[in-house]
Amino acid sequence: MYTIGVDFGTLSGRAVLVDTRDGREVAQAVYEYPHAVMDEKLPSGKSLPPEWALQHPQDYLDVFYKTIPAVIKESGIDPNEVKGIGIDFTASTPMPVMADGTPLCFVPGYEDEPHAYVKLWKHHAGQPQADKINAVARERGESWLPRYGGKYSSEWFFSKLLQILEEAPDVYNKFDVFIEAADWVIWQLCGQMTRNTCTLGYKMLYQDGSYPSEAYFAALNPAFADVISTKVTGDFSPLGGRAGGLTEAMAEKLGLPADIAIAVGNVDAHVTAPAVKATGPGVMVMIMGTSTCHIMSAEKLEEVEGMCGVVDGGIIDGLYGYEAGQSGVGDIFAWFVDNAVPAEYQEAADKAGMNLHAYLEQEAAKQKVGEHGLIALDWWNGNRSTLVDVDLSGLLVGATLATRAPDIYRALIESTAFGTREIIEAFEGNGVAVNELVAAGGLPEKNALLRQIYADITGRTFKLAGSSQSPALGSAIHAAVAAGLYEDVAAAGEKMGKLKEEVVTPIPENQAVYDKLYAEYKTLYDYFGRGENDVMKRLKKIRNTAKGED
Repeated sequence: MYTIGVDFGTLSGRAVLVDTRDGREVAQAVYEYPHAVMDEKLPSGKSLPPEWALQHPQDYLDVFYKTIPAVIKESGIDPNEVKGIGIDFTASTPMPVMADGTPLCFVPGYEDEPHAYVKLWKHHAGQPQADKINAVARERGESWLPRYGGKYSSEWFFSKLLQILEEAPDVYNKFDVFIEAADWVIWQLCGQMTRNTCTLGYKMLYQDGSYPSEAYFAALNPAFADVISTKVTGDFSPLGGRAGGLTEAMAEKLGLPADIAIAVGNVDAHVTAPAVKATGPGVMVMIMGTSTCHIMSAEKLEEVEGMCGVVDGGIIDGLYGYEAGQSGVGDIFAWFVDNAVPAEYQEAADKAGMNLHAYLEQEAAKQKVGEHGLIALDWWNGNRSTLVDVDLSGLLVGATLATRAPDIYRALIESTAFGTREIIEAFEGNGVAVNELVAAGGLPEKNALLRQIYADITGRTFKLAGSSQSPALGSAIHAAVAAGLYEDVAAAGEKMGKLKEEVVTPIPENQAVYDKLYAEYKTLYDYFGRGENDVMKRLKKIRNTAKGED
């Protein structure tokens, strides 16, 4: 018997057909979003202000329509052997919809309204609202704030919803439901609205059995007092649970039997844990792509500075699930390659039959640690953990007229590894042991230099995911549980999850140099990140004023 896992990423969606007996990936298909990330303009051409990042929900539906029939065709299996579908999604990626699930941007007259679209996880324009959420919570002594590392992010659910209310109250009053895209796509498959307990706990302020009080929401804005009863309705559903059965209409479009199990939605990072057999305490999984999410489970509840959240059963039932992350990793490398690499390197890469990333990696790998004389801060898309501040920006120190593109490429990789070390030390410094590391995602899969740099900088041996599509595999694992093929996620992960035999080990002489560089990174991290010098924020204000958008 088989299940299908569908992974909705930042730029594409991918489906994997998985044999539930052993996790063998029989077929896979990828669909690139035609609208990609709308961070400059809407489909109509209407310009967007800085810090916006939107998506089009039609792209998500087309992922189902394109990839699921494709994996069935490629595999040659009987569609009746497919017993369930599971999905995972970037988060927090919420959207306004009508009572029947119709996205607001599909409603005539709202095609040109930015607030009618999906707000992608890296939409940062709600920072003023996030600041207010945090200030009022501190002022009132809200008990839930430490569960989010002391700061709620502009990337999360209520920052984005409050932004709509305060910037476009007519739009806010038009739609009926604000919902994570992870839950919306499940709604489209099974015809029933559910809210998964993962995004509920990590992104939607639901802790210890309740949302914040109506009085708290009223303190943010009087019109926000009834937000839960008016915009955030819906039942809560456990991870690995069955959200419903595939509707007749969707079954016909996808070429699958009606009423097969549709698993409750989940977040791309969290769903990866069983795919790499990380279902016990103390195993930190680094899901590395455009950004990096760090997740792990522990037996006890602790408060960790700058973590994205801790939720009882947020990853694996019976354990506290912790989340932290970096807002930009692969996106940083892509920015550099797309905007700052001389044409001669592209020509050399073409001549060598390599893509530009691989060529720069090859050239950077020829250097000794510290040879380039550079150090960078990994804040080109803000800082998620441990500072929780999207108004921070990137920094490169040590450049000279002799600095070359491979030098900077390596320094940027190193900066992201330093950021991961900062996160690990924050956990361990607050009583949450990190006993093992596992790396998953496209970056560690493709980049050997990156793997070694992360081992050397963290000073830790780590394992690698056995699948190049770990989130999709994790979703297929959850689908197997929803279909009743396994008792729980841990049992399914034990059979269907996989790790590579390769283990990445730190090189002692590299560690010694990186320890010195990390000390310099920490100095810059604290100086620019903890308020001693807010030049990055002042520069953003000057930029916005110059553009007439402040």
